[in-house]
Amino acid sequence: MPVFDYQALDAKGKSVSGIIDADGAQAARQKIRTMGNFPVSVKEVTSIESNKESRTPHFQNLFSRVTQAQVSLWTRQLATLTGAGFPLVTALTTLVSQTKTQGFTKIVARIKDSIVEGNSFASALTLYPSVFSPIYINMVRAGETSGTLEIVLQRLADIMEKQQELKSRIQTAMAYPILMTAVGTLVLFFLMTFVVPNITTIFEDMNQTLPTPTRFLLGASDLFNNYWWLLVILFIGSFFALKIFRKTERGLVTTDRWILSLPIAGPLLKKIAVARFTRTLGSLTENGITMLPALEIVKNVTGNVVISGVVENASNEVEKGQGLGQSLVAGGIFPDLAVQMIQVGEQSGELEPMLYKIADVYENEVQSSIMSMMAMLEPVMILIMAAVVLFIVLSICLPIFEMNQLVG
Repeated sequence: MPVFDYQALDAKGKSVSGIIDADGAQAARQKIRTMGNFPVSVKEVTSIESNKESRTPHFQNLFSRVTQAQVSLWTRQLATLTGAGFPLVTALTTLVSQTKTQGFTKIVARIKDSIVEGNSFASALTLYPSVFSPIYINMVRAGETSGTLEIVLQRLADIMEKQQELKSRIQTAMAYPILMTAVGTLVLFFLMTFVVPNITTIFEDMNQTLPTPTRFLLGASDLFNNYWWLLVILFIGSFFALKIFRKTERGLVTTDRWILSLPIAGPLLKKIAVARFTRTLGSLTENGITMLPALEIVKNVTGNVVISGVVENASNEVEKGQGLGQSLVAGGIFPDLAVQMIQVGEQSGELEPMLYKIADVYENEVQSSIMSMMAMLEPVMILIMAAVVLFIVLSICLPIFEMNQLVG
């Protein structure tokens, strides 16, 4: 069924817009009138336009881009409807009117239209690779093949909700230190460029050597005051240089390996990657996808090319007949506990439940670690800022104390 993008006026004369599906333009106009609106323009959304919007995001549709949170909510709603006995097309039709984002509404409508034309659900999802990941599409395909689509959708919703919850916890935990760092930087910049130069003018007429802390403060103040633009250029240039460097294969491997070697963040990121890897692998294998294709799919969900390389090497070893747990040992990335639990799961024939347990263990560890870090980080940042302010105050007061001694 064709999908139309319309502009209309409501009963109060206000402009409204949206997406609607109908058999034709005339039927779409009649449907809009039934809703109590007066149609101004009705334009069919072609599949070419829809695909272009999904594949090449640009400034015009920046604010209508589909987020993973929206996909997660939509998946949960679709799982609920199909689990209640709704046919897939009927469920999608219901969700077209309930989807709030205009861009996502178009995508859902085109997916439904593609299914009506005779394509499978998984094939319709492949039209939007920027919205639906290969893992999502492969799990849907497995669910369609096995006749357990509603179960697969529920598991997909569970996975995405857990990932969103973990991401939200990390973002919430990092909001305060980032804000404190930004405020501290602005305060320091203000002190060094405006306050310190005005106060230290009293030292210009002194015919004695200033204390080392004071000379250091004056030099830093001159640097900030006269070359702040150079510091901004260096910061922005370093940021873009790092982005360009990471676009190269060598740069991506080097930076990802360096990230994993960081004292506190490295182990934390490893645990996040392990939790994501095991939960996704468990879902894929539980839904009928064999180990080798599942490893090929899941190697890209870790978010780190070094860990992805370890998974790829393990996949090659599994293809030769070696166990998954033993294959992951050689990489030296996966924690011993995770490897041992995988080996136990393989030996007992309960690999999928064991993978879920591993994911639960490391997700809980990540949350506990983040809470502990944030509890320690707040007083540490306050102490650092207090130390900086104390240094500035002492650097200004030391020459004054020396002047008092000379006068006395």
